[in-house]
Amino acid sequence: MTLTIATWNINSVRLRLDQVTRLLREQAPDVLCLQEIKCMEAHFPGAAFADLGYRHIAIAGQKGYHGVATLSRHPFSSVERGPFCRNGDARHIAVGFASGGLAGITLHNFYVPAGGDEPDPEQNEKFAHKLDFLGELRDWSAALIASGNRSSIMAGDLNIAPLETDVWSHKQLLRVVSHTPIEVDGLNRVQAAGHWTDAVRRIIAPEEKLYSWWSYRAADWAAADRGRRLDHIWTGPDLAGRIKDAAVVREARGWERPSDHAPVILRLSAP
Repeated sequence: MTLTIATWNINSVRLRLDQVTRLLREQAPDVLCLQEIKCMEAHFPGAAFADLGYRHIAIAGQKGYHGVATLSRHPFSSVERGPFCRNGDARHIAVGFASGGLAGITLHNFYVPAGGDEPDPEQNEKFAHKLDFLGELRDWSAALIASGNRSSIMAGDLNIAPLETDVWSHKQLLRVVSHTPIEVDGLNRVQAAGHWTDAVRRIIAPEEKLYSWWSYRAADWAAADRGRRLDHIWTGPDLAGRIKDAAVVREARGWERPSDHAPVILRLSAP
């Protein structure tokens, strides 16, 4: 038996409802984490997903921007929302499972701040906010391990491409937000604090170029292929041995009215 978890920055769930339902039909994940849903809970198109078997939905909505939601075929045993940086942004939701192959797992859906354009926290409040968020995420990860919760999964748009092979040009992007050394160091500290395993790179060698985001600005995104791997799925230490397969659904970037992100999928073996 294989369990499938997917994550996708959808860049407006209502605008791209057809794309989400297409992914659910074609890939049939057990759970899908969405970021940038850009709507409040009352306006979330949950009925369309329930019709496809995703009747369990946890939402942290926000009007016009941000927001995360988790869709599942399996019932939740718990739902929690984290107030990171205490500014009211809807950037985290956690769901727990008590039955089936997901029993005992807590799935954290994150949308890390993008950080604006200037990689200087003194000049750019958005970049400072991103670094603060990473600091809180590091402390939270350490506390998770200290509490004994080692069967967690972190999925979402972490808005950082940590490896040289996670960007189209390491040299040219060193001063571009999402690949600067201070961001990469911050994300590495989060990973170390939580004993997290980068599940995708466990399957796809770190030496191989891999992206999950391509700018809308490119006239032909596929031909230019100037991408970045901003979307991630990490597993806690008790789950690393269950990683079976992982992939980026690159073709979704070419669907009609696409998000600028492509879905990322992780498959776990049953316990």
